[in-house]
Amino acid sequence: MNIEVVKSKIHKARVTEANLQYVGSITIDEDLMEASNIIENEKVQVVNINNGERLETYVIKGERGSGSICLNGPAARKVAIGDIVIIISYASMDFDEAKSFKPTFIFPDVETNTVI
Repeated sequence: MNIEVVKSKIHKARVTEANLQYVGSITIDEDLMEASNIIENEKVQVVNINNGERLETYVIKGERGSGSICLNGPAARKVAIGDIVIIISYASMDFDEAKSFKPTFIFPDVETNTVI
């Protein structure tokens, strides 16, 4: 039996941009992606602490060191610049493997979206 478990989490990052005209996704600073073990095109859930919105999308690699957290396309309507979000990815794995799996959680500086 396989179950879904949390694989990675960026806990509390500030939205720096919302681009309604882009083709969709979330752009995340490459430093944050690397630190949280999230890869480009990976499916993520975005939870907005400010308004309670939850959405699923995929990741686009942002400029390293930019602090970029940009919701693109229709997802841009679910955030305002300055909102605080949690970004979560999940993995499907065997039940027994999941018992010992250790997810990667990071807690960036919420003012600059830098890894601390």
